[in-house]
Amino acid sequence: MTTPGPALSEFAIACEVRWADLDANSHARHTAYMDWATTCRLAAFAAVGLTMERLGELGVGPIIFREEADYLREVSLGDRITVTFELAGGSPDWKHWQIRHRLYRRDGVQCATIVVRGAWMSLAERRVIVPRPEFIAAVQRLPRAADFALLRRPAR
Repeated sequence: MTTPGPALSEFAIACEVRWADLDANSHARHTAYMDWATTCRLAAFAAVGLTMERLGELGVGPIIFREEADYLREVSLGDRITVTFELAGGSPDWKHWQIRHRLYRRDGVQCATIVVRGAWMSLAERRVIVPRPEFIAAVQRLPRAADFALLRRPAR
């Protein structure tokens, strides 16, 4: 892994709303929002050197435990959506993480918030792992939310 660069203060991507993103009501289907958030997440990971290729070489992949969405405004065909990325939380060992995405229409109106909770998984062992120090250094370069919180393991 390369030497870590400076921390990213913010990260966002733009997505176009396509015909395939629409539901029977002619607005964006709920799963399209999750697809846009996933695209943003993977682009943010790549921006700090954690490309899908590099993750494969390291034998590590992100795994999702929970996705929550608040749909705030309609999105329609032809809209251009900006999707932001921020780390909303992490466990002390960076095994677990929480990411928040905010989605905005071209007119600046926020149309959704998506919060995803997940962890890093060994692709060979198929279990959640603590990432290596150089991996953690890359993750720590990702933009953090102002309300970033330390994650504790939930009670079982």
